[in-house]
Amino acid sequence: MWFFDALASGFQRPTDPGHLHWFRILFGTVCTLRFVLSFGQGGWDRLVPGSLSLHLVEQRFGPRRTSLLAAVYRPALVTRTAAALALAAGLVPRLSLLLVLAGAAMELLYLKSPNAVRYTLLTGACLMAAGDLGQGLSIGHEPSTANTWAQFLLVLVTTDIYWNSAWQKLKSPQFRTGLYLAQWIHTLTRLRERLPHRRQYAVPGVVCRLTGNLTPRDIRLWRLVAAAVIVLEIALPPALLVPQTMPYAVATGAGMHAAFTCLKPRQLLTFSGLTVGTYLAFAA
Repeated sequence: MWFFDALASGFQRPTDPGHLHWFRILFGTVCTLRFVLSFGQGGWDRLVPGSLSLHLVEQRFGPRRTSLLAAVYRPALVTRTAAALALAAGLVPRLSLLLVLAGAAMELLYLKSPNAVRYTLLTGACLMAAGDLGQGLSIGHEPSTANTWAQFLLVLVTTDIYWNSAWQKLKSPQFRTGLYLAQWIHTLTRLRERLPHRRQYAVPGVVCRLTGNLTPRDIRLWRLVAAAVIVLEIALPPALLVPQTMPYAVATGAGMHAAFTCLKPRQLLTFSGLTVGTYLAFAA
């Protein structure tokens, strides 16, 4: 298995650089979509004078630092979006990646739950460690050691994300029993039409009708779903590393993340897109 061979050889085992080239393209594409979406739903007008967001940031950092952040905020939105597009296109990829990471890190200053930002920074840092990011949209396949370390890190990060997530779910009786998912779907079913941005939820109506009534039957069904998710999160990393099981693991993982994204498309677009993209790193 190449992962352990790379570790044993001190990361001198050659790998196909094309895997990281494809991930760079996907990383830039996902970040472009995320940054474009950030212009909407008040994102462009965040930190304008008199806004609540400006007031909250001012309480945290003080007026001087807040005024500096407010001054660079809109130019940074435009710059990071252009950089993400350039990264996907392979134009000055290392500088573009650096600007993307800086633009994403800016969100840590004003978002309350910046988990997607942290994951973007983490996978982006792995990509930054690559010795060969490629140029343009061409994909190289000549084996080399230039990307072995970066590819190893991406596999390590994704494995940790999955196994840590499974561990947290196992420790949560509410999730493990299916009650959390049953309550979430029940609440969405009752309040969906009253939400200000209801179109961002993509749960099929038939799912809400058949499993959103919080009955004992619904809870039992969601308990099975919760158990399946935990098992998949534990099994996916090793299955992705084995060539014989990798195609099935990719299909299963992509389907699982598609289901996750239906719950909150805007919030989970980055996480699901980048996580599935890291599957490229699992191939030898």
